[in-house]
Amino acid sequence: MENARGARHAWHGVVVATALPLRPDLTIDLDAYADHVRWLFASGCDGVCPNGSLGEYQALTSAERAQVVRVAVEAAGPGRVVVGCSAYGAAEARGWAEQAAEAGAAAVLLLPPNGYRAPDRAVIGHFAEVAKVGLPIVAYNNPIDTKVDLTPELLARLHGEGLIVAVKEFSGDVRRAWQIAEAAPGLDLLIGADDVALELAMAGAVGWIAGYANALPRASVALYRAAVAGDLPAAAELYRALHPLLRWDSRTEFVQAIKLSMDLAGRPGGPCREPRVALDGEQAAEVRRATEAALWWESGQLPGRTPVGGSA
Repeated sequence: MENARGARHAWHGVVVATALPLRPDLTIDLDAYADHVRWLFASGCDGVCPNGSLGEYQALTSAERAQVVRVAVEAAGPGRVVVGCSAYGAAEARGWAEQAAEAGAAAVLLLPPNGYRAPDRAVIGHFAEVAKVGLPIVAYNNPIDTKVDLTPELLARLHGEGLIVAVKEFSGDVRRAWQIAEAAPGLDLLIGADDVALELAMAGAVGWIAGYANALPRASVALYRAAVAGDLPAAAELYRALHPLLRWDSRTEFVQAIKLSMDLAGRPGGPCREPRVALDGEQAAEVRRATEAALWWESGQLPGRTPVGGSA
């Protein structure tokens, strides 16, 4: 998919932050993961992003984390993988960026230092160190979790110094889209949270690092493409139907919720590693109800409807 500027990069379009299939004994099912990556592309997605929070990277060993990247790149093919390389500090993050480059990744996704509330100069130094690897960097602004806010002004500095090419915006403040466009007009805006997908797409986002696309790829792609094309009636109808699920992407239990929806959709989700615990009964019931409704949209089985992205 090309963006409005006519360029095609690995972070453009619907890039799925992949969940990691785990067996009941909590070992990684790499064969299922490779199949899942291939299925996402067959379902219309444009890229994948392994080793993000949804991929439970914090709970992986170093060997597992490296293997996940290699499997994703092999399954996806060249130019389609943006690797999460976030870590406590710049040295470790740079190491993961080097591993991503060696594996053939096209770009990396990078949080600011996530161990303390870093001042701007520390944030800039962090990104500068990882930029030495040479892969394009997509900054990840998640002030809710990191307590470090990549403000539009700071993003403009990072972009102006050639350290980042895009930002995954997860602040939840849809006004940021316009502020970023004013402060850093050449910086690509990416949807960072599923429950603001329509708002940021209509505000000029050129990509969506999506969570619920793991379970609903065709509906997610249809929503994104309608929104960026300016087809507000079609996008709004689908967004309204999916939003009870998309809201989970901004909740603490987003990994558990998305994996449960994957299981219900017949995809390999499975349990989560500690410290994440299973959804409680009420939460699981809520996710089940919303998933069952959303799967009608994914499959196109609603009366009078054709499958999203295809013909009857």
